[in-house]
Amino acid sequence: MTATPDAPSSLSGPVGTSRRASDAVDKTVSLDVHGTRQSLRLCASGQGLPPVLIVQAGPGFPLLNEVGKFQHSLDLERDFLAAYWDQRGCGAAASRDIEGVSLQTQTDDLCFVVRWLAEQTGQKVVVLGISLGATLALRAAARIAESIKALVLLSIDTDTAASDASVAAFLHERGARPDGRKTAKLVEKLGAPPYVSPTPFQLRARLLSDLGVIESGKRFGQLVRGLLSSLVRTYGVLGAVKTVRNINAIQRRMLPELATLNLFSQWPERTVPIHHAFGESDPLVPASLVQKVAGTCVRDDSVTVLPNAGHMLHFDEPDVVRSIVDRAHSMA
Repeated sequence: MTATPDAPSSLSGPVGTSRRASDAVDKTVSLDVHGTRQSLRLCASGQGLPPVLIVQAGPGFPLLNEVGKFQHSLDLERDFLAAYWDQRGCGAAASRDIEGVSLQTQTDDLCFVVRWLAEQTGQKVVVLGISLGATLALRAAARIAESIKALVLLSIDTDTAASDASVAAFLHERGARPDGRKTAKLVEKLGAPPYVSPTPFQLRARLLSDLGVIESGKRFGQLVRGLLSSLVRTYGVLGAVKTVRNINAIQRRMLPELATLNLFSQWPERTVPIHHAFGESDPLVPASLVQKVAGTCVRDDSVTVLPNAGHMLHFDEPDVVRSIVDRAHSMA
């Protein structure tokens, strides 16, 4: 395992990557992970704090550009060493790093990063996984339980076909409302699932965002403007262009595989405490899937459903999510 520090100036700017005067630790390391270059930013208010690794939603979405947003919402750095990870091919990564991207390679990479973080800190890691990142975390924990203290899994992707069916029903219901004419036209343009290429996948994300079930109170245009602004401030103009290209390239590679995802057909072995959380307003994870996930829980596991929260519940209900992370660390 090798890592080299990046220059502090390589990540700068007030949005997504702002340095906080209260942070005693704020550094970015470059990891050589199975022949690819991946970045990990480490932030904490003091030395020796227990590590929490954030595994971003996906496929293809970077995380370093959202550091400031996470810090403002969750403030993990107050009590933890927060590790923000740009996965294989994400951000301004080299195009060659995308060539081997798959659910398996992303899981392999996560195992590497968790082990590296545990070795560097001398402590087991709490893994905070979001959506597809939660899926990767669950799969990784079955292999490297010795390095993981607990999992906090938000809006986990478990069964794509069931999720797609739930979203289709939700969109058709919204389109049938008196004020849903525009939605109905876009739903007709979207067509039926599965969505195995970036264009329909992103159109569906636009529809769900505008209906308020991705991040409460923010429409798709707001989310895109915020994303592009944070990308430029984190990776530079050319890096932002490359990041957007990488998002599309990773989605082209991974969406066909993810269309067949069904964790319930062979649920990963439970090796560490698991704390699930879901947004009640999230059609991507309907109540039927939440119930099936709850059926996998044992002993000290937990399932929390947050009223009025959508898919990105860590931004909709950050205080509750933060309390789950605190509980996961203290109980494990």
